[in-house]
Amino acid sequence: MLIYSQKLGGINVKKKIIIVGASHGGHQSILELLSRYEDIDITLFEAGNFVSFMSCGMELYLENSVTDVNAVRNFRPESFPQENVHILNNHQVTKINSDKRTVFVTDLENGKQTEEAYDKLILSSGVNPKSLPIAGNELENVYLMRGYDWATKIKSKLENPEVKNITVVGAGYIGIEAAEAAVKAGKHVTLLDVIDRPLGTYLDSELTDIISAHLADKGVEIHTGVKISAFSGQNNKVQFVKSNQGDFPSDVVIQAAGVQPNTEWLKGTVALDERGWIKNDEYLRTNLPDVYAIGDATLAYSIAARKKVPVALATVARREARYLVKHLFEKTPAVPFAGIVGSSALSVFDYHFAQSGLNSFTAERAGVKIASSFYEDTLRPSYVPEDKGNPKVYVKLFFDPETHRLLGGAVLSTYDITAQGNVLALAISHQLKVEDLAEADFFFQPGFDRQWSLLNLAAQHALGEVEFTRK
Repeated sequence: MLIYSQKLGGINVKKKIIIVGASHGGHQSILELLSRYEDIDITLFEAGNFVSFMSCGMELYLENSVTDVNAVRNFRPESFPQENVHILNNHQVTKINSDKRTVFVTDLENGKQTEEAYDKLILSSGVNPKSLPIAGNELENVYLMRGYDWATKIKSKLENPEVKNITVVGAGYIGIEAAEAAVKAGKHVTLLDVIDRPLGTYLDSELTDIISAHLADKGVEIHTGVKISAFSGQNNKVQFVKSNQGDFPSDVVIQAAGVQPNTEWLKGTVALDERGWIKNDEYLRTNLPDVYAIGDATLAYSIAARKKVPVALATVARREARYLVKHLFEKTPAVPFAGIVGSSALSVFDYHFAQSGLNSFTAERAGVKIASSFYEDTLRPSYVPEDKGNPKVYVKLFFDPETHRLLGGAVLSTYDITAQGNVLALAISHQLKVEDLAEADFFFQPGFDRQWSLLNLAAQHALGEVEFTRK
């Protein structure tokens, strides 16, 4: 354990660390600080009442697959009984005075404002869900799919037999989760998105075509290319979603149309880009001395893209926090932050997928030239019938067309092969080539896979090699 302290008149003075935000980045920062340093005093300010709800666990809660809604969290304030750790919820940081090294904090319960000093300030302020800028947002039963309060409100509507029609706006991860939970609750679900297919920013069309058909089979009514003009209703309650494709009956509307950085309060103090993301350097430092930024409110350095891109993932925030705290007291850190891959997974009824790195959409947005290959096979040798555990599996690989450096990939099946996504993440982070993946030494056992493992075969297919026999 490293020890940092100042001495004034022979008395040790603890370094004061202030953290803004109690989600993954804030939580991990506390863990790292306690693991690495002794003479520090940690204060975490959280504007919300609940510390700290895991919105990624909301679907499990909505489907009654958790012990209790109050358990769907990263940690509780009492998780840190140490005398040098102070967790204050309902406390909103509103301003930074970098000259005095202080922050202004408002106690949301009584309105009292205080000024708190820091030696190091870690910003992990996260993102806010987007609400469509249209008429009718103020109507009852128009909800957002994020946070403790919204989760409990949505759950009450799923359990209400008077609610028949639920419209979900946005067909990304959160929207798909909302749609599935609503279908399982017995509701008629309409899924709307402005782009041309569900999950279109995460997966290429070969995979989304499979998922779209599966959603329809499960009863989800999908409409794409939809431009929503208003939410309308009577008696202050929503009844319809109005759009260029007609009016959709809606007892409840769940908005899952993306997020925006929670940085409005930083304007004019901390440098932001044109979209409001906090600017930080390769050491995660902002333009202000001893003020750092991690997590969803920043752009993360992508190993695959070799530039900063928006990647709002818990795994990113935690890796950034681990790096930052390790080098927090170095004048110039010994090494820059290595970057992230950006990996995620999701179940869509009977299907499971995982993706890592870039895809066609994110590569184009980042200005990265890619080649791709789509591979379809069975999980195990063909002498094993499908009803004995040999389903179809699908792999999409993305790579540099000149060097063959792996840039991304995705796997999909009704069998849970999502762990293969971690293999892809490791390969991408270590900048392996397609050839490396084609020859990687994985195990073989016909109860699990084929003589060459799934990713071996997908890479060999990408290289144009003669197909390995399925017998």
